[in-house]
Amino acid sequence: MSIVQNTAKRRLAAGELSLGMGLRQARTVDIATIAKTCDFDWLFIDMEHNSMSVDTAAQISMAALGAGIAPIVRVPGKEHYHATRLLDAGAQGIVVPHVDTVAEAERVVAYCKYPPVGHRSIAGAQPQLGFKTLPTGEAMRMVNEETLVVVMLETPAAIENAEAIAAVPGVDVLLIGFNDLCAEMGVPGDFAGAKAEAACAATVAACRKHGKYPGIGGVYDHKLMQKFIGMGARFILSGSDVAFMMAGGRERTTFLRSLKA
Repeated sequence: MSIVQNTAKRRLAAGELSLGMGLRQARTVDIATIAKTCDFDWLFIDMEHNSMSVDTAAQISMAALGAGIAPIVRVPGKEHYHATRLLDAGAQGIVVPHVDTVAEAERVVAYCKYPPVGHRSIAGAQPQLGFKTLPTGEAMRMVNEETLVVVMLETPAAIENAEAIAAVPGVDVLLIGFNDLCAEMGVPGDFAGAKAEAACAATVAACRKHGKYPGIGGVYDHKLMQKFIGMGARFILSGSDVAFMMAGGRERTTFLRSLKA
């Protein structure tokens, strides 16, 4: 095999949960090996809600390829160059926030996938191919197969269009962003409510009908995660580096404060 396999996509294809770790604070390449040792399948390299530079995201993506964990980048917007620069630098997937319509989903595919699926511009030697020189057609096909295209559904309009978005060729995952979605639905933070459950059910049904994978992000209560996974969610943003650090730190200080001096 001349290409680095996408571990996130392999898990999904096998019918298993594909677990991601969000990067909000991490800025060094060792986070890739740390996350792999923790048994995550992909890194959620978040460029929407932090100050991470393109160069830092590229360096972490390259390290992730070597560590055997898929680098998936959430880009800050829908402009094509946000995605293509990171894909050329080693990212194995792109998450685009706030995709509400079929037209927007089609544009995402157009700049994330090579022809004949999309219209991504062809770069030179790529990290995903180990910088090996391969026939152009073969390289395009192999990279397309290993690239995960994720669109985020974060508004009521997106949920209403979920079935049509799931039908777009080249889209792999419909990822519900529950924080923004619940806020837009007028029930901020009510992840356990009927509106959130209905949104998940509609997205799962759309994905099942069209052979795509439903995902969840923003929900980290164990019982709620179990509920949504039971409903069919498979692409799971499991938490972030800062949340894990805070939880571990708080657990340790709580223990130490309980000891008698």
